Amino acid sequence: MPATESHRSPEEIARLGAEIFDHSVRPALQPEDEGKFVAIDIASRDYELDENDYAAVKRLRDRHKSAEVWLGRVGQPAAYRMRKHQ
Repeated sequence: MPATESHRSPEEIARLGAEIFDHSVRPALQPEDEGKFVAIDIASRDYELDENDYAAVKRLRDRHKSAEVWLGRVGQPAAYRMRKHQ
C-alpha cells in the first residue's frame, strides 16, 4: 500500500510529536523503557515502544495505515546520533 503524503511540515510533525511524547507517553513510561524507540502517530496519538525502531513503526503502521510518524528515543534528545568518523 503506498504511503500517503503528509499534509504537515516536518517542523510541525516534530513539534506535535514532542508535545504528545511529553504529555501522553512520558508519564506512562517505566525505567525499563530507557533507550527504547517510541513511534507516535500524530493524528491518533497512539504509540509503540520497542528496542528496534523498525518494529515500533511497523506495529504502529499495522494499526494506522496512513500514520504520520514521529520517532524518538526514550531518555535521548534525538532518535539517532550522527558521529564523525576519525
